[in-house]
Amino acid sequence: MDIRKINDDYSVSPQIEAEDVDIVSLLGFRSIVCHRPDHEHADQPEFSTIAARAAQLGIEVRHIPVVPAGLTHEAVDSMAQALRELPGPVLGYCRSGARSTKIYEQALQPL
Repeated sequence: MDIRKINDDYSVSPQIEAEDVDIVSLLGFRSIVCHRPDHEHADQPEFSTIAARAAQLGIEVRHIPVVPAGLTHEAVDSMAQALRELPGPVLGYCRSGARSTKIYEQALQPL
């Protein structure tokens, strides 16, 4: 896994698999946010698979899909809400980690 720490509360990674959630848990992450729409690519696992394994390990999850074309206000607002509500540290993931980084930066911007 290629986890890139943004700060003590938030890190990003490329697509994870259900078995990666065990590592995420061992690393101390308490929440996972998926920024990748289901079926974006044929070989990616569905969010529900990741969420099911996370639930078994007591990790909270959110699915805030962001299409590669760009962020919506709704997605940024959902991310800001998730950051207020989810226990940290939080791992955000998408295809490469770029969308997870960008939405985090936008969610921190004042209104």
